[in-house]
Amino acid sequence: MKYQTSIFCLILCIAAGCRSADKSTPMVDLITIDDEQKIDIRFGDQLFTTYHFSSDLEKPVLWPVISANGHELTRGYPLKPKVGERVDHPHHLGVWLNYGDVNGLDFWNNSKAIAPERAPHYGTIRHQEITDTKTGDKSASITATASWNDHSGHSLLREVTQLEFRAQDSVRIIDRTTTLTALEDTVALTDNKEGMFAIRVTRELELPSDGKQKLWGANGEVEEIENPDNSQVRGDYLSSEGITGGKVWGTRAKWMKLSGELEGDPVALVIYDHPDNVGYPTYWHARSYGLFAANPLGQKVFSEGEKKLNFKLMPGESVTFKYRLAVFSSDPSVAEIEQMDY
Repeated sequence: MKYQTSIFCLILCIAAGCRSADKSTPMVDLITIDDEQKIDIRFGDQLFTTYHFSSDLEKPVLWPVISANGHELTRGYPLKPKVGERVDHPHHLGVWLNYGDVNGLDFWNNSKAIAPERAPHYGTIRHQEITDTKTGDKSASITATASWNDHSGHSLLREVTQLEFRAQDSVRIIDRTTTLTALEDTVALTDNKEGMFAIRVTRELELPSDGKQKLWGANGEVEEIENPDNSQVRGDYLSSEGITGGKVWGTRAKWMKLSGELEGDPVALVIYDHPDNVGYPTYWHARSYGLFAANPLGQKVFSEGEKKLNFKLMPGESVTFKYRLAVFSSDPSVAEIEQMDY
């Protein structure tokens, strides 16, 4: 009787279009929490990341980012500081896209830490609306619009971003496609190192370093420590050009891997530049302290003046940027990385 019941349930499930329960291809769900202005992205019963679009933030972000084996790869500060992590650069929050010089305004460094008298020098990306969401067995997507504003609220750029989330075995993938359109004004994105598609990672994925560091203490206050314990800090970079460690900063590459260990488990983040992007292959603003960013527009800085871009959009003109972030629960080989490329 139990066997007959199981077969009957299976037939009903197939007829209703039930999702696969195969753990290698977990179901993807989007859960909107309106009163907190966020959308949780879940693979099966596990949180992968959350899209935060609160007006309390200076830009929309994805935070945290959690691997398939349950490790949080992003830094908690400033939203939820973790003991022992750095408390520098409060504008480094989760995963984001913005830039350091847009018509002379600094969108990159804006945060709650900016003094009121300095605020007119900074720009803010204001979420406008979620225009579309889609879910399926192996992928889900969010499409949202935003406005790049100066301090007075005047809009320089209209942003349309699609975020697609996919699973491939134990790899979690975020594909970001962002189109920026100049509105009434010509918009100059002048060469600047502060950009563009970025993630700030947990301390264990930093590259080991000595010297004084400001860390979050167990007592809930910032502590300045000389040469803190680096025994669990095991991050390292590898570029598509074979460059490793801190030497990757300012170099060009099609992709960049940051790998390390969390609680003894290997993990890695790989950012891929898209061949259609301006400035492909991108320069990398990848720091030893856990900032990891692709910046195709800061060419003068990274080339020490040999190249110059100073990208501009005339009123009504648009540009599209595409990036992939792959989250591995392993330390993938070059071949495995390139299998996930565009």
